[in-house]
Amino acid sequence: MATYKDIQKYVRKQYGYMPKTCWIADVKDQAGIPIREAPNRSGPDRKNPCHPRRVPHIMAALKYFNRI
Repeated sequence: MATYKDIQKYVRKQYGYMPKTCWIADVKDQAGIPIREAPNRSGPDRKNPCHPRRVPHIMAALKYFNRI
């Protein structure tokens, strides 16, 4: 199973930027992949949602690691 670090490394190598872990969590939530509730989360809304331009890159990483 791929970790957030693995996904970050893949995106950095393929697309040239390091995605934030909150972006990965947002995309996983959008894709219907179960995620755990972060202990430091203050409410149901995301403070840093993934920018729509970055979503396909993170989705590609999730597909590469057979998460979706």
